[in-house]
Amino acid sequence: MATPARRVLKSVFGFSSFRPHQEEIVSAILSGRDLFAALPTGGGKSLCYQLPSLLLEQLTVVISPLIALMEDQVDAARQMGVPAAYLNSSLDAESAREVYRGIRSGDIRLLYVSPERLAVTTFRESLKEWGVSLFAVDEAHCISEWGHEFRPEYRNLTVLRREFPGIPVAAFTATATPRVQEDVVAALGLRDPLAIRGNFDRPEIFYRVRRKDRVLDQIREFVRGHPDEPGIIYRGTRKAVEETAAALQRGGISAVPYHAGLSDALRRTNQRAFVRDDVLVVVATIAFGMGIDKSNVRWVVHGDLPRSIEAYYQETGRAGRDGEHADTCLFYSPADIARIRYHIDRMEVAAEREQAEHNLRDVLRFVESGACRRTQLLRHFGQDHDGSCPRCDVCAGEIVLTDRTVDAQKVMSAIMRTGERFGGHYIAQIVTGVGDERVEKFGHHRLPTFGVGADHGKRWWLGLIADLEAAGLIGRRDGERSGLELKPAGSDVLFGRARFETRDRSAEEGDAAESRPRRGRGAVDGSERVASREAVRRGGAKERGVPAPGDGEAPVWRDDQESLFQCLRAVRRTLAREAGVPPYMVFSDRTLKTLVRNRPDSTAALLRVHGVGERKAERYGEAVLAAIREFLSSGECPG
Repeated sequence: MATPARRVLKSVFGFSSFRPHQEEIVSAILSGRDLFAALPTGGGKSLCYQLPSLLLEQLTVVISPLIALMEDQVDAARQMGVPAAYLNSSLDAESAREVYRGIRSGDIRLLYVSPERLAVTTFRESLKEWGVSLFAVDEAHCISEWGHEFRPEYRNLTVLRREFPGIPVAAFTATATPRVQEDVVAALGLRDPLAIRGNFDRPEIFYRVRRKDRVLDQIREFVRGHPDEPGIIYRGTRKAVEETAAALQRGGISAVPYHAGLSDALRRTNQRAFVRDDVLVVVATIAFGMGIDKSNVRWVVHGDLPRSIEAYYQETGRAGRDGEHADTCLFYSPADIARIRYHIDRMEVAAEREQAEHNLRDVLRFVESGACRRTQLLRHFGQDHDGSCPRCDVCAGEIVLTDRTVDAQKVMSAIMRTGERFGGHYIAQIVTGVGDERVEKFGHHRLPTFGVGADHGKRWWLGLIADLEAAGLIGRRDGERSGLELKPAGSDVLFGRARFETRDRSAEEGDAAESRPRRGRGAVDGSERVASREAVRRGGAKERGVPAPGDGEAPVWRDDQESLFQCLRAVRRTLAREAGVPPYMVFSDRTLKTLVRNRPDSTAALLRVHGVGERKAERYGEAVLAAIREFLSSGECPG
């Protein structure tokens, strides 16, 4: 027999099964337990508190950082029949009074508020009067000073445990390292929380990195390769945002800028146009994105080096939230590095400067190495990957790789022989044979590895050391015995049980390539498997009918299916315009594609489609069924 939670899952949300960890989280909330949940973007965090709000006796309060975000989430919840509302500064007095009336009567079960409103004593007194079953803290990484989007106002949330000691608190985030997780749990005073760290792998996303070469032309070419597909372009400065948007507009591409230098009204207008598919492209600084719940973003471009791996992961994660395949590309140049270092050098607080340097080193390791992009991203969040993904430029064979097994063995031998307690610069000094007082003090000039790499310069070896670290063969050990150490996979390479390939560095310092480069996967297991470029999504490759993540490659998408898909997109736009909501809130792209494949002919059949609950079937079902019938009978789209 289905549980109450599973019945609500199907009848309201239109899903036949929970995503990973959702059912465990929902059960914990319903039992009154605190929890911390780090789930990837698109992992279904909002359902984890929206569904319980329909089963709990009293109000569920969601703390959200941005007005646009809470408004979008309330609109989406209402489309499914969830009685939700928000209280923020955008409401006029009468609208706010209507919300208060709905809360008192019990008609509103899910309330979104900002951390600033929660800091108001009178509002907290009202919450005590109404009765609260759950506090859900969205974007919880904003609480931590170690997070990439720290917001001081989020520290106000420490009041929850003090003034509402018996009410469970659930913290949710899409991006949190273990260190950030510890900080959030401590700051919120979570008591014996259920801690969930989902799989941060986003298999639907293709990761690609390219050097800049006339970047505006490169971006324009990428966008033209994704016709009729919504996407986001991130640039590092307001000037670059304006230049990029103007260049796309001159090329006939509908694009709008978004940055802090624009008026609030214009930012809202541009964001609204993008969310509602009135324009396809938004070009933005990092000021854009957290408030976007748009599920059908098909690609993300970084026109400049991101400020951290966490920021890059979250920004690229705004693509493919519906589980359909998505494309990303990061363009960078030495000028980007110089610009970031310029700002770092001017930071007055030493701890902030040190953290920024650490973030930059991580980003440079990511873009410069020949290791699987996915492996590096997941390792940042404390997860492992075997390095054989078919959906990054390294594994897809787009990057020139060279066998550097012998060079890797030289480095790792030096690390081992020096006791695994020295950093990269010292190890590079050993292999290049550069002696000094410190080297002689330890007697390392007498090691067999001293000078074995004199054929390359120190910079070349530092690059290789970064590649070894990116591939997970060596790592940095903290504490009294800090320094580089070998990992188990590194031992396999050191002792000849596996090979090591990395990005070709033959052009650096004028070094000549001593081994034949090939295009292939930067694996450490010696495998010769190379994913065909035809088997992966590339810029410009149209791909429809994509299966759920992990299901492999998409089935062939026939011309008639593409025509029906475009017809249903047009119907969705009309329905969304009439309802006053973005198209993706009516039905996701994934739902449209399921409609195309299944072609339901009745309400009962429609309700079996992923993402179609009872409220949406009631509101939009007849229009969708009529469109499918008309298309099948005449080959034409109604209207």
